[in-house]
Amino acid sequence: MSTKGTSNDTQAADTAADTDVLVVGAGPTGLLLAGDLATAGLRVTLVERRAPGISNLTRAFSVHARTLEQLDARGLADDLVATGTPVADLRLFGRLTLDLSALPSRFPFLLLTPQYEVERLLEGRARAAGVDFRYGTELRTLRQDTDTVTAELATGDTLRARYLVGADGVHSSVRTALGLPFPGASVIRSMVLADVRLTEEPGRLLTVTAAEDAFAFVAPFGDGWYRVMGWDGTRQADDTAPVDLDDVRAITRRALGSDLGMHDARWVSRFHSDERQAPAYRSGRVFLAGDAAHVHSPAGGQGMNTGLQDAANLSWKLTAVLRGEARDPGALLDSYQAERHPVGATVLRSSGTLVRLAMARTPLQRTARTLATHLLGTVRPVATRAMGQITGIGITYASGARRAPDEALREGRLYEALRAGEFVLIAPEGRAPALPPTAPVAPARLIRTAWADPTRRETTLIRPDGYTTPLKP
Repeated sequence: MSTKGTSNDTQAADTAADTDVLVVGAGPTGLLLAGDLATAGLRVTLVERRAPGISNLTRAFSVHARTLEQLDARGLADDLVATGTPVADLRLFGRLTLDLSALPSRFPFLLLTPQYEVERLLEGRARAAGVDFRYGTELRTLRQDTDTVTAELATGDTLRARYLVGADGVHSSVRTALGLPFPGASVIRSMVLADVRLTEEPGRLLTVTAAEDAFAFVAPFGDGWYRVMGWDGTRQADDTAPVDLDDVRAITRRALGSDLGMHDARWVSRFHSDERQAPAYRSGRVFLAGDAAHVHSPAGGQGMNTGLQDAANLSWKLTAVLRGEARDPGALLDSYQAERHPVGATVLRSSGTLVRLAMARTPLQRTARTLATHLLGTVRPVATRAMGQITGIGITYASGARRAPDEALREGRLYEALRAGEFVLIAPEGRAPALPPTAPVAPARLIRTAWADPTRRETTLIRPDGYTTPLKP
């Protein structure tokens, strides 16, 4: 099956389809994507094999600056920040402190908040926009032709959609139905994870410490609960092996020198972490996003964030095609693969490097860790680049698109203007040039906003996902 678009990525409405877009998976990635599409006036159906209700047993708990900017462009960031704890510095391996307060963002911090808070806000937005939610519904298989994708559900029903997006996680039924491989391997096994209360607080809000053959991570949720993650190379076990709070205490004592008086665990589990990436994020009218497309180690907290940014990249492109506003529908949809696949590959490398540094077992590996932390701590450009990559602030695309900073306009801020889900053309006061033929969409989708500073010379086109393409006046 071709990974490229079909010859008729049609712009005209297909009245034979049951829905414009079928999203499979109601995690953060699927919820953001579905909400964007429905807000744009499209028919969206979201199927999820889980029963209704948002579980609090989730692994992700960190939201980076670039993700907060994306949520700001949807009017959700301030509500999410209120649920968590902002952390401005990150302590690594007992030697290195990364200062996030220097990030050039309205959100110069890492927000510690559980994934279920992200899902709660995104689900509320999607429901308000009219998404058709179908919980307890599993995709069995799919087939596609030149105009539609037909999804067969475990209930025996079928749904026809103009496009389908698999955001259904590492065990993606969509990826399996497409026959796409998911190459990679386990990078770390027998990690333990727990939500606990502590008798004594850590010295820092966010603590990542490695000792010989062990490391531990402790982070607050802000409501009296702490997330603890740990690994001990001398205490390896299968994922199905029993684990209790005593195991977590032992690993934490080995890595931190203290178990911080942890008690009253509400959740304890053991898991392994893979590094995998699908070779293609698009197969005809079907797309993959989030963990269905890529999985990586938890180091750096980039998993959920990368998936949310996948969704932000894809949603406006599908919207432009489905509303008949894309100048070249096939090329625009193919740009999702071109832009996001390299980002997924980079996250695999960076998170893999971090976890391997934490797992350093031999004297040579520990020496390499010491040298790496010294480099990050003393060479500012290296630290700036690393923080830009991990937080998403520094991500750019080969297409030339770059993150647009949130700037003051004549009326409000840029990311407030982006809440309409449209392009924003920023021009000097009183001068709004015509859209050039190289722009990816028709002029009807533009909001023309004059720049507050009349001395500004540059005209810039901002995409709905907050990435900028400079234009000649």
